[in-house]
Amino acid sequence: MIKIFLDSIKLTLVLAIITGLIYPLVITGLANIMFDDKANGSLLYDQNHKVIGSKLIGQAFTSNKYFQGRPSRAGNGYDALLSGGSNLGSTSQKLIEGNKDFDGIKQLAAKYRLVNKIDFTTKIPVEAVTASASGLDPDISYENAMLQAPRIASVRHLSQNKVTDLIELNVQKRELGFIGEPRINVLILNLDLDKLP
Repeated sequence: MIKIFLDSIKLTLVLAIITGLIYPLVITGLANIMFDDKANGSLLYDQNHKVIGSKLIGQAFTSNKYFQGRPSRAGNGYDALLSGGSNLGSTSQKLIEGNKDFDGIKQLAAKYRLVNKIDFTTKIPVEAVTASASGLDPDISYENAMLQAPRIASVRHLSQNKVTDLIELNVQKRELGFIGEPRINVLILNLDLDKLP
């Protein structure tokens, strides 16, 4: 009985070392060698090598001189520690009307139309007025960016063609040519926008 007990403890220790130490170190090492940028959070840096943000996590841009991303329900907005959506279905009155804790689709659509000076006949992209499941989505659709372009051009005193050309340069194609939709990373787009003369 004692021999079986000692053998089981030895096996547990060996498996713990293999699966809890060796395997994670090997995988982390391979990830850093093969996919350094992705393995380290896809971070973006300024010219002083200070972290600006991640390509993978959205940020709140409140100034009218920047493109604005999806609404977020993660804490006070884009808080990775509180990642999550509202879990409300598309027919939920709470999602549509909102409540004291968050704006509903109607309020978000009204704000979007007001900020971007869009009339009521223009369709608004769904991601402009709904949060993603994680609340951290860093991307917007091409249509969303194009609807924001006139505001950006006006506030920054740029030609609208210059802004739309920048949008075109930042479109990320579908994964493998057929997965998902074309999208634009808001942080990267805004960083490129700041580089315009």
